[in-house]
Amino acid sequence: MELNLLVIRTGDPKRLADFYSLFNIAFSYHRHGNSPLHYGAKLGNVLLEIYPLSKTQPSADLNLRTGFSVDDFDAVMERLKLANVIFDVEPKETDFGFMAVILDPDGRKMELYKK
Repeated sequence: MELNLLVIRTGDPKRLADFYSLFNIAFSYHRHGNSPLHYGAKLGNVLLEIYPLSKTQPSADLNLRTGFSVDDFDAVMERLKLANVIFDVEPKETDFGFMAVILDPDGRKMELYKK
């Protein structure tokens, strides 16, 4: 089995796509059939999509936690700090490798690992 799709819902899709662009992810803005306009980008074999909240969803799900292996880790950390991204865990060595934990604009935790 292999993950091929990750959909993140947010109250402000553009803001979240701009945030992910700090990792040099290039998004397209499109829709499939009758779906809402949303952002999408390929990360290797995974399609990352950023959708607006559904009509029955009052706020973003803050229980989702993602993890990414990051090329050029040090440069990305500097870019995140310049963008005033909140670090929950500053970059450090762990049992799982050198990593940091940041918060996305909605408050979801993201683990970032040095490749």
